[in-house]
Amino acid sequence: MSARIDAYFKISARGSSIRIEVIAGLTTFLAMVYSVIVVPQMLGTAGFDLGAVFVATCLIAAFGSLLIGLWANLPMAIGCAISLTAFTAFSLVLGQGVSVEVALAAIFLMGLVFTVVTISGIRLWILNNLPKGIAYGTGIGIGLFLFLIAANSVKMIVSNESGLPVRLGNVTSLPIIATAIGLASIIALEARRVTGGILIVIVALSVFGFLFDHNVVFMGVFALPDFFGDASLIGKLDIKGALRPAIIPVVFALVMTAIFDATGTIRAVAGEADLLDENDQIIDGSKALTSDSISSMVAGLVGGAPAAVYIESAAGTAAGGKTGLTATVVGLLFGLTIFMAPLTYLVPAYATAPALMYVGLLMLSNVAKLNFDDPVDAFSGLACAVVIVLSANIVTGIMFGFSTFVMGRLIGGQWRQLNIGVTFIAAGLIAFYMGGWAI
Repeated sequence: MSARIDAYFKISARGSSIRIEVIAGLTTFLAMVYSVIVVPQMLGTAGFDLGAVFVATCLIAAFGSLLIGLWANLPMAIGCAISLTAFTAFSLVLGQGVSVEVALAAIFLMGLVFTVVTISGIRLWILNNLPKGIAYGTGIGIGLFLFLIAANSVKMIVSNESGLPVRLGNVTSLPIIATAIGLASIIALEARRVTGGILIVIVALSVFGFLFDHNVVFMGVFALPDFFGDASLIGKLDIKGALRPAIIPVVFALVMTAIFDATGTIRAVAGEADLLDENDQIIDGSKALTSDSISSMVAGLVGGAPAAVYIESAAGTAAGGKTGLTATVVGLLFGLTIFMAPLTYLVPAYATAPALMYVGLLMLSNVAKLNFDDPVDAFSGLACAVVIVLSANIVTGIMFGFSTFVMGRLIGGQWRQLNIGVTFIAAGLIAFYMGGWAI
């Protein structure tokens, strides 16, 4: 059996061992298992059933990780993307009033389009025609948006009745103090390269809440999942509703974000695992990207958020993972996690807020990638980021970024640096907004 596993995953050929791969898989799982707590809480705020989303989140992580492990043979784990979960919950459902069923259909269509885009080669065309500043600006904006959402969930930042949009909450309250300590702890543990630092902080704050917060109640450990009950979201997507013109920009925004997020993350993890070929291309990278997109289709079908390769996969590659066995172990562990839903009720908002804040801060590292020697490119990216936060809408930020970029090039006499692809995408986005179709 060991010989067959070694041959299938090319473990020895890549300089690894079954023991190392299993440890790497466990490491990645511990680093990203916080998602089964964070994702249901975020979508639950928007009206999704918590239990149903918990099951969906586990199913998506199990399916995606097994797919990329067994098919692409890469040490990367797939799960519900935190940034796109925030977009689904706070911008799409709460912000724009889109129903849960339509939102799930939009996620399914996003996965379908992304699969076609990947297989057909359109993804490469888009990547070659999108300004880098806007790509990085989207990541920056989503990071800031995540931080704001987390801060608001514990009332650290609240709405302001005096004219300004927001103000500081009661900093002496337990949730805010716990959140601040939790964020500092995550940063410290990650700096010291402690495996599963995010999960450790979530568990520690949850234990604290159970002992000292009367709002945290123990409801058990194990439970059989209800796959097809009344609360289940499996197969509940509304495709007809998602085909309305107003939803098309949402699908576009999801696809655009997934293209850059997935490509950047996969490349970063592949580089750390020494899985780039002689042309500096990711080994079986197309399979990895297709695994991402197919997993997003599954997410819409089972009632979860769009899927993506987790940057926490780098924890597993740092532990020595080089093959798909690492991802396969992650997938199996998430499959077992489905039966532990009651534990999520022991996790208060101030236990997950630090994790969201930290992920948001990680995304702000895109600022360092902006090229300020090209002001039009860099500042259009920053404009995109700021508008994402202020409008609580990724599509609006991308549209504003493209508009700023194209007009900046034209007014600045740099029209020769524009290409038909950028102009076409910008014109399409502006048309959606001027036509009143955008949400």
